[in-house]
This record gives sequence, C-alpha cells and structure tokens, in this order.
Amino acid sequence: MNLEQKVLDIGTITGKVLVFGGVYSNLPALEKLMEIADNLGIPASNIICTGDIVGYCAQPEACVQCILQWGIHSIAGNVEMQLRDGEADCGCNFDEGSRCDTFSRKWYPFAQSKLSEKSIEWMKQLPLHLRFHYGPSRVYVLHGAYDNESEFVFQSSPWAQKQNSFQAAKADIILAGHCGLPFSHAQDSLLWLNAGVIGMPANDGTPRVWYMVLEETDGNINFQHIPFQYDHERAAELMEQNHLPSEYSGTLRSGLWDNCEILPAIETAAQGKQLSF
Repeated sequence: MNLEQKVLDIGTITGKVLVFGGVYSNLPALEKLMEIADNLGIPASNIICTGDIVGYCAQPEACVQCILQWGIHSIAGNVEMQLRDGEADCGCNFDEGSRCDTFSRKWYPFAQSKLSEKSIEWMKQLPLHLRFHYGPSRVYVLHGAYDNESEFVFQSSPWAQKQNSFQAAKADIILAGHCGLPFSHAQDSLLWLNAGVIGMPANDGTPRVWYMVLEETDGNINFQHIPFQYDHERAAELMEQNHLPSEYSGTLRSGLWDNCEILPAIETAAQGKQLSF
C-alpha cells in the first residue's frame, strides 16, 4: 500500500481545533487534557493527536482505551506502527548503545506486554496521516516527516527539510509531532506547527506539558501554544512502581531531559530555559 492510500481525509473543520501529541502512556496528563478540552467546549471532532499515544510512562493500555473512547482524530506515531507490526523496538532509530537506546529496551517491552489485542487491532486501523480544510488552508497532519514517521524535525531544522513535506503533502499548514518540543516555523506563506507533547515536559526546567489551539477568523489562522500542569508526581510514582527508567520519571519532576542526544545544537543550548510564546 502506498503512502497516499494511508491518508485519511476528514473533510472540513470549523471552530476551535485542539492539537496535541506524545501521550507516552501518561494517563494523569491525558486525563487533565481531556478536562481542559471539556472546559474549552472543544468537541472530540475538533481534537487531533499527532501520534505516540504509547511511550515511556506506566499506563499504555489505559491511555489507548481512553483515546479510543474519547473519539478524537489520531494518527499512528512510530511507536504505534512498531507495536501493531510486532516489532522489537520503538522505531526511533536511536544510535545503538546510546542512552535513549538503552532506555527504550526497558519501556518498549513493558508497553508491549501491557497492551490488549483490542488496542493493537485499533492501532492497525489508525491512518499514518490526516488532511482537512480549515478556513482557506489545506492542513496536513503527520508524525515526523511526510515520508518518514521517525524523522526528527525541530524549529532549527533547515527549511528545505520541511519544504519537502509541504510539497509532498500539497499543504499550507503541517501539524507535526515526534520531536517532543512545541514550536512554529513560517516561511513562503507556509506554516509548520508542532504542538509539543503532553507525556513529557519540554526540557525547559518545568514539569509543564504543552498542547495547541487553532482558531480561524475571517480567513486568518491563529494559533496558541498552551502549557498546563497535571499530577506529574503521580505519573512518576507509577513509573517507579513498575520499574521503568528512573531517568524518565526524574524528567517528569525536573522538567529536564536526561540527555540531548537527538537535539540539534540550538535546541540543546535552550535546555532549562523556560519556554514562552
């Protein structure tokens, strides 16, 4: 099956749109976001997840079932793709022997062991990409890059790298995930948006996590990066009770990533600096 056959067109969306990614099996964060969406009055039909529902934290099955019952739009992240295909690792292509590679050998088998057949079957139905119209804009949702869900794309990544995805997707706006950091990058009337993730903090020295709200007014698309607090201590305790990497439970508390192996120099230099938009 070619890539275009794995794209789900969800038509036209009107009203506010809430976008998030990287639940990473963090149920306390997911439940808090659901409460936020309810308070904002944003229906499930206007909520989009950019993938990696499963990941480092302790409640993979509960998170998948929660997303399924919520009824929102979601694509498969690289983790869902690896799990549904029965692969032995998370598919992030970490350097062998790196800290991220070592940690993934602990959390990925744990997640694999906790997921029900129902959850795996649901993952098999997830599209790789979504597309829709929002006001005058053609919007495309992907995980990493158009032709590689495991490609890390950051704000400092060259525009040419992003432009390849815009050209392939025939889009005006791309909503992406995977890299773990919220950012926006506009050029040539095109807009790349990453909402960040809710399952881990954004390496800025705070335990806050991030989502994004889009709003179209008179043909103009406005967006807002929004942080929120949740019971990160509970999430960290659950990780420790399940003998998951202490470095990741420590990150939930400190807001600092254990290492910057995947980050470009600019993002590495920003570690510990509180994000604001």
